[in-house]
Amino acid sequence: MRVISGDYRGRRLKSLSGDNTRPTSDKVKESIFNMIGPYFNGGEVLDLFAGSGGLAIEAVSRGMDHAVCVDRNYQAINVIKENIQIIKEIEKFEVIKGDAKQVIQRLAINGRVFDLVFLDPPYAQQAVVEDLEKMLATKMIASNALIVCETDKKFELPEKIGTLEQTRRQVYGLAAITIYRNEEQ
Repeated sequence: MRVISGDYRGRRLKSLSGDNTRPTSDKVKESIFNMIGPYFNGGEVLDLFAGSGGLAIEAVSRGMDHAVCVDRNYQAINVIKENIQIIKEIEKFEVIKGDAKQVIQRLAINGRVFDLVFLDPPYAQQAVVEDLEKMLATKMIASNALIVCETDKKFELPEKIGTLEQTRRQVYGLAAITIYRNEEQ
């Protein structure tokens, strides 16, 4: 796994060993960023089920200002921290260990707002719609923000979730990537 483009291009990232996570392949990651960017002029990123932190690191490499990486797995948190050390700009990242629902609540209380959100929950525990509804209700998603969801290809997300409009859905092997834009004014 590597950073594909931007300031950190070519840097090799570590991934978790074992079956607990499914790191987004470089091919899928490149496709995601071609659909949503490929480059950015600043903004805040939330990677809610970060795994190795690869998506958040790629987003910052391509111009986002800051990323929050969340995972509840202790080993994942260690790998995220190691990957952030590899790119040597730790001030651009915040790593939080915790359950997604509790972290959403904590970030909302602190008034955090995100311009790009990655949701790649374990396939067996998908509550993407519920998580997005909670983020919308607490005003955590900026207007015009992009949301990238990775789910099992059998799991169809709705065309609309509150003010989020689905703009694209693409299947890669067993995974589906669904992209939303927040149309709230």
